[in-house]
Amino acid sequence: MVIYLEPEIGVPMGDGVASMDLTVRAETAANTIAHLADHGVNVEPNKEDEDVAARLAMAYAENPENTSRKVTTARASKLTPPSLLLVNNILQEFGQSIAESATQIRHLVTNKLIEETENPDPRVRIRALELLGKISDVGLSTEKTEITITHQTTDDLKANLRAKLAKLVNPNQGQSEEDVVDAVVIDGDEIDVDAEFGIDEDDAEDDAETEAEQDFDAGAENSAENAEQDAENAEADSENAMEDPEPQAPVPEKADKDMEAAMKEALEDDLVQENDPKWGQ
Repeated sequence: MVIYLEPEIGVPMGDGVASMDLTVRAETAANTIAHLADHGVNVEPNKEDEDVAARLAMAYAENPENTSRKVTTARASKLTPPSLLLVNNILQEFGQSIAESATQIRHLVTNKLIEETENPDPRVRIRALELLGKISDVGLSTEKTEITITHQTTDDLKANLRAKLAKLVNPNQGQSEEDVVDAVVIDGDEIDVDAEFGIDEDDAEDDAETEAEQDFDAGAENSAENAEQDAENAEADSENAMEDPEPQAPVPEKADKDMEAAMKEALEDDLVQENDPKWGQ
């Protein structure tokens, strides 16, 4: 089949649209492909067409503006009709499923809560009514938080700070004598603690004397036992010393020779002095 084209003179050729959202561009291309399919254009996608459509859909989901700006008319014209048709189907299904799912979930939750309001357990009924009241359309149990902001000038803040600092330095500043409260003296009888606890003085003194005597007797008995033990130890030490006397340290042989030489030299000196005619003068 031959298609004859008759160009119109005066119409500028080129990309007349600077930027178009990918959903609008894909929908426009899908409408054109639907007309071409009636004239025998093949629209059955293959594996490559599915991959291209999946990549475009994922890129649009991550960054719609950037993807729409990159997919210009010139680049879209290089895509095959089946890939453009798949992109449009994916985007249409993706864009509608979110809104429909949110509405369906909202209605499902509301209907389930309404059913639970007839529960025989009163706690379940109260909780269901509470959650129904928190729905934005009802707004009965909506929690509101009010925040009050007081604006002050710089001079006011400085004055408040000076007042607080002055109060810390001199706490009694600005107080009159009537505001100062004197200490209250409470008069009353003295309380006997021993009498309150039922302790007798005589019994306490007897107990103290008894404890002192017991401590003294115990100390004396321990001293006597220690003295007796020391005597036994001293006697055993003396017996051991008599049985095994301490040996005297042997005199080294060299020391004996030195001593003998010294004595011999002294005797010779004495003999020399006696034979010397001047000795004794």
